[in-house]
Amino acid sequence: MDRLTAAIIGFAVIILAIIGGIWHYFGIIFLTRLILGLAYLGLFVIFAIMFGVLLYARSFKYNLLTLIGLITSAYALYQCYTWKEPIHVGYVTVLYILAFIGGVWWITEPDLSFYERIRSASSLEKSGNFRAAARKYEKAENYSKAAENYIKAGMMESAAWCFEKAEEYEKAAELYEKIAEEKGEIYYWKEAHEFWKKVGDLKRAARCLEKYAEDEPWYWEDVAKMWEEIDREKAEEMWKKALDYYIREAEEEGVFWEDVARIQEKLGEKEGSKKAWEKFLEYCLKEAEEDESWWKHVAEAYENLGEKEKADEAMKRYEEYRKKISTFGEKEQGS
Repeated sequence: MDRLTAAIIGFAVIILAIIGGIWHYFGIIFLTRLILGLAYLGLFVIFAIMFGVLLYARSFKYNLLTLIGLITSAYALYQCYTWKEPIHVGYVTVLYILAFIGGVWWITEPDLSFYERIRSASSLEKSGNFRAAARKYEKAENYSKAAENYIKAGMMESAAWCFEKAEEYEKAAELYEKIAEEKGEIYYWKEAHEFWKKVGDLKRAARCLEKYAEDEPWYWEDVAKMWEEIDREKAEEMWKKALDYYIREAEEEGVFWEDVARIQEKLGEKEGSKKAWEKFLEYCLKEAEEDESWWKHVAEAYENLGEKEKADEAMKRYEEYRKKISTFGEKEQGS
């Protein structure tokens, strides 16, 4: 048994011992008064704080509710102290229990009116209240019907989400495409891409990701890889777009020359690839002056340029660096 569990058990034992002692020496009625009195004292303090905050915020609607809670808890606390009308404490307690149940019920469907809550999903649908019907169907986990009603209510994102939950991925993908086109929100192209992949329609998945890459160009490489499974000619077109993106990035941040070199190799541009590897090597040598872990990338660049001796020498320096780091770590642990 750990210390926390032991402490919890010990605390529970002490509380039970105190309760048992009060019951034994003062009786069950006094114990009931004490427990209810402490509970209502706590509620009174909470309502008093909430009332003050809401009064400051000028939230008069909720201020009225907290005022009712403040008055009823104060009255119940007074009756627990005097015990003149104990039945009134029972009335207040029942009132609080009913309020708690009603609050929980309200929270489960916060955006529905009382009239909508007491009606069935099918009756709401027949009356044309599609939003409320959709909420009811969704709560009942009838996601297909919920999605249909969300569409009728014009709530496309909610409909798509329900089609996801119903595992109707094709319908979800079609809706995400529609949302992306109508609202111009590119994120939904990526969502559509994911669900077309689940359906197994790689061509539509690739087209959706292509649309996404038009605004997020670092995805051109992923688009190209997808098209390689479908259409080699189309894949080459996408690789060229990925290449244009990486060249622009490499001119600002030299680490991307490696990506440029690899794509040019794939496209058969051997001369261009060699130049890109040379630029990547230049970048890596500069970085290695500050951070010896870059000797690994130096070795990689030399390897791709066909300079095996220099690649071996660079890898040797990298391995020496790794050995030095490992030795330093062991000394740190030993100290």
